[in-house]
Amino acid sequence: MINLTEIQKNILYASIISDGEITKIYKNSRRKNNSYREHYGTSQGDYRKWKISFFDGLLYITPASQCVRSASLELFTNLFPHFYSDDGTKHLPFTLLKHCILPHFLTILYMDDGSLSISYRENHNKKIIYLTPHIYLYLQCYPKDELEKLKEHIFTTYHLSLKLSSRKDGYGYILKTTSVKETFRFLELIEPVAKTCSSMLYKTSWEFRNQKEILRWKSKYPDYTILTSSSDRSKPYSPDEIKLLRQLKENGYTTNEIAKMLKRSYWSVTYKWQEIKKLN
Repeated sequence: MINLTEIQKNILYASIISDGEITKIYKNSRRKNNSYREHYGTSQGDYRKWKISFFDGLLYITPASQCVRSASLELFTNLFPHFYSDDGTKHLPFTLLKHCILPHFLTILYMDDGSLSISYRENHNKKIIYLTPHIYLYLQCYPKDELEKLKEHIFTTYHLSLKLSSRKDGYGYILKTTSVKETFRFLELIEPVAKTCSSMLYKTSWEFRNQKEILRWKSKYPDYTILTSSSDRSKPYSPDEIKLLRQLKENGYTTNEIAKMLKRSYWSVTYKWQEIKKLN
């Protein structure tokens, strides 16, 4: 573990929590140390290649079996008790969470076991489709009390609010964002890491995903407006805010930069700017 960089620790620990596993050493086995293994589907190949690029040869891919693997190493023997009980049951590594403070941890946890889910509402009187994005972390293989602790760690470390949501499988609970605002905050937090993995943009980039949704809904309702639900869209802009927004746009500031200056969401600024342009 000493030889791992902080980035490698964050990525590896998140991977073991989610899709990966540390292999067990069975009785009469010739192996002295444990190893790492991670199965993946055909569509996930590019993502796994991107992930192992952080490890300088520590992890490798066996294409025939569609696995990410490692050699048997003392590293994984030392890590095994942090992730597994004596009976072999997997649990969250609370002794290691002090290292899991980089955006890489949250990014891998989400890319491996998360989804960007979208609910919608149709207003046929106004000819508007409202899209509401949610982030889900499908960690139902862990008990409720462990997810509560992980939720607290994420809130303390990343200032991101998640809540438990019930499921019928596993231990019965997963984690999800509490609001649209938190969904966009989650995506903003992982963006510096996730943007270099183009094969996962469908779940890491709202701009990319939103364009797909707009095309899908426009094919059904060509004359409808497609909007993203936002808690601050209805909050009126003051004349000073509108004046500043205009000036910033004219001076070449990006929507993200303007949103931070106005303390509004990216999409609130986007919709307001569209409105201003229409009025002009």
